[in-house]
Amino acid sequence: MEQFIREIEAYTALHCISPQKLLREVIAAPWGQWQKWKDGTSSPTMRIVDKIRDHMAKHPASPTSEDAA
Repeated sequence: MEQFIREIEAYTALHCISPQKLLREVIAAPWGQWQKWKDGTSSPTMRIVDKIRDHMAKHPASPTSEDAA
């Protein structure tokens, strides 16, 4: 679970969005879901993990103009 949390944190940092926003957009999660995952009081099903990872793979971070230079 810790690895999955790190994946989401890295992805959302690159996209300048919050993990909560990602979860809302991809799986329509309630706002408190992210914190429950981080606290270990709840965890996603493998179906949810696969759906989020699939979304992240299909929407990689775009290189910035500085990266292209």
